[in-house]
Amino acid sequence: MEPAGMDYFCEQVQQKDVGRRMQVGQELLEYLGDPARSPDLEQDQQRLDKVIDELTAWVNSSNFKVSLLGLDVLGAFVDRLSGRFKPYIGTVLLPLIDRMGDAKDQVREQAQNLILKLMCEAAPPMYIWERLAVGFKHKNYRSREGVCLCLVATLNIYGAQPLVLSKFVPHLCIAFGDSNSQVRDAAILAVVEVYRHVGEKVRIDLTKRGIPPGRLQTIFAKFDEIRNSDNMILSSVSDKSFDDEESVDGNRPSSAASAFKVPAPKKPGNPSNSARKPGSAGGPKVGGNVKCVHVCLCECTLSL
Repeated sequence: MEPAGMDYFCEQVQQKDVGRRMQVGQELLEYLGDPARSPDLEQDQQRLDKVIDELTAWVNSSNFKVSLLGLDVLGAFVDRLSGRFKPYIGTVLLPLIDRMGDAKDQVREQAQNLILKLMCEAAPPMYIWERLAVGFKHKNYRSREGVCLCLVATLNIYGAQPLVLSKFVPHLCIAFGDSNSQVRDAAILAVVEVYRHVGEKVRIDLTKRGIPPGRLQTIFAKFDEIRNSDNMILSSVSDKSFDDEESVDGNRPSSAASAFKVPAPKKPGNPSNSARKPGSAGGPKVGGNVKCVHVCLCECTLSL
């Protein structure tokens, strides 16, 4: 029988049977992909809220196929609703952070891709990151690693212009000393990418944060490698003065906060060798095949 519409899906997404969920998920993807079939999508706000809530539960499913399908369907909702999906970001983001810690590579990568899609279509990147930063302290080391890698992917797609990067440096500094080596590697990868976009301000800021000398030397050696390879995004930024009166703690504004917000690079979507994933064999990829990337580069100035 042809699905009637949102009333039908509101009832069916509550099914717990895996086979039924797989069938309904495919039907919902077809429904969302055909605006002519789905004129009632937003007619009842409470009904739409219920469907999104239930799909979020799919994302949290212990069955990875259900989780992947839930991510697919939520992505289809983002495609249809665009900025109107913004009220649901708080609902879906924490489960997405959890899924970046999933045991399955495919689930981790798809969760990251959906986060990047949200930045592209639903809300500005910094709006997402203000809510995503809690993932730096996640109990699952893979989620902590995933958030660091997501920052690298964000910079590769959008550049530094939409972000206040100084807010993330304190989190990365903590991650440098994480008990898990994959998290430490991902944090260094992320701060190197920040340096590539911002320049010497980052080096100066890190010297004030009590990082052990050996670790700091390792990071600075990577900075030097990027600088000497002519792989910087905005070399002119490093020529600007940096007011070092006070370090940024992630909450308190300072001169560093404004200094780290730099003009958009000429090629914000151009990845570099610095954006490789850490050496762990099972680590998630940085970035991914995000269909909306080319749209993001033109429309990343979405208003708050």
